[in-house]
Amino acid sequence: MRTRFLQTAALLILTVALAGLVWSPAWWIYLFLVPIVALGVWDSLQTRHAIRRNFPVVGHFRYLLESIGPELHQYFIENATDGTPIDRTKRTYVYSRAKLEHQVHPFGTELDLTEVGYAFMAHSMFPVAHLHPPPRIRIGGPHCTQPYDASVFNIAGMSFGSLSKPAIEALNVGAREGGFFHCTGEGGISPWHLMGGDLCFQIGTGYFGARTPEGAFSPERFRENALRPEVKMIELKLSQGAKPGHGGILPAAKNNLEVSKIRGVSPNIRIDSPPHHTAYEGAEGLLRFVHQLRELADGKPVGFKLCIGERREFEALCVLMAETGLTPDFIAVDGAEGGTGAAPIDFSNHVGLPLEESLTFVADMLHKHGIKDRIRIIAAGKVITAFDIYRTLCIGADICYSARGMMLALGCIQALECHRNTCPTGVATDKPGLTRGLVVADKWVRVRNYHHETVEDFLELVAAAGITDLDQLDRTRIWKRLGPDEIRRYDEIHPMGGNGISAPAR
Repeated sequence: MRTRFLQTAALLILTVALAGLVWSPAWWIYLFLVPIVALGVWDSLQTRHAIRRNFPVVGHFRYLLESIGPELHQYFIENATDGTPIDRTKRTYVYSRAKLEHQVHPFGTELDLTEVGYAFMAHSMFPVAHLHPPPRIRIGGPHCTQPYDASVFNIAGMSFGSLSKPAIEALNVGAREGGFFHCTGEGGISPWHLMGGDLCFQIGTGYFGARTPEGAFSPERFRENALRPEVKMIELKLSQGAKPGHGGILPAAKNNLEVSKIRGVSPNIRIDSPPHHTAYEGAEGLLRFVHQLRELADGKPVGFKLCIGERREFEALCVLMAETGLTPDFIAVDGAEGGTGAAPIDFSNHVGLPLEESLTFVADMLHKHGIKDRIRIIAAGKVITAFDIYRTLCIGADICYSARGMMLALGCIQALECHRNTCPTGVATDKPGLTRGLVVADKWVRVRNYHHETVEDFLELVAAAGITDLDQLDRTRIWKRLGPDEIRRYDEIHPMGGNGISAPAR
């Protein structure tokens, strides 16, 4: 208290001492002094911030430094391998491939090869030629009449509203030119999704793009969008890794008139999707709803996305799929390390299984119950590099997609401002003064480049392993360090097929 009044008094005395300057040529100094004195008085009298009350004026520097803390840490403190959620090594990997710059690395690895969790692949003494052209993976089970041949690497769901107009447009044009699919996210199909790229139309618990004015599922609205020629697949989102069991969140600051019209909601309010679907109940209801969506979409592939939680529930679902024959065309598995524009911190940190455990479990359950041959597995959860793709396919996936990797290709700098509508690169904001910096004509090329170069890197790894067909990828190809003196193969850590059943991971 005493310090606060002494500081304020000193400012007032300084003002009086300089009062004579008003008749001197230096009168302009008051343009600076008067606001400072006023701020000091206000800080002393306000009761909300203790730092400002005890340290008028100078206390503001604390908040300034706090506001730029992430930037200070990212640019001046963090090492190449310790940034979060995506470290600098992986960010540089994306940038270099997106820009076609410096795609080789000097002097050796910067990773700690003795660190617990370090994973590596087993290469062959007899490498083979690269697979060419890059393989396509067919998605479509026995009930599907319009199967889709997908790239091994694609764009995961990111909604319009969460991302800006130019970001969505650049992603879609990149997908069109690169020959891979673009998942819409649960926010519906915007005009900027319709640039010619293949779409995976995602339906979330809010049914945006397929809802009645009251928020229920609308078969008519769904069919209208599902039959668009750009839509090649439909993904029913049960949960996502960053906030499983919670439902999507769009902050009020990002819900402008345009976004609200596409979603069919009121503008300028926070949009919280329900944590559960209202169009069906229970496991059998889910399977019948998937079948209904496929019929409404005239036989296009339909699947669902989830982050694994209660394992018993998923195994019971597999039993039901085997008994009824009602199977999705694909299951998208999101790890708990997955990304999001906005989520409650406890959900991001402590809910759901990581990708490795989720993916091995899902693959094993599908094999155990004899239904894997009808269902493709798509995986997401920090899949950024070619080795990420290789490892993910080895442990059970057929296809990968990435959200944050594609955002980095657009120019995202991991400023962690997605939820504030202040993204400095224009990727995750609708503010015209910021989105103007994201030039579609430049950024779509980077998206295409990142996809192309990463897939080529993946095929180099495949060739180095002596593999001539992607079906040969399994858990025997990957090793993991479990301790200072222990490394084990993935098939030893996660026996293939589940419950000791011998079956390929794919």
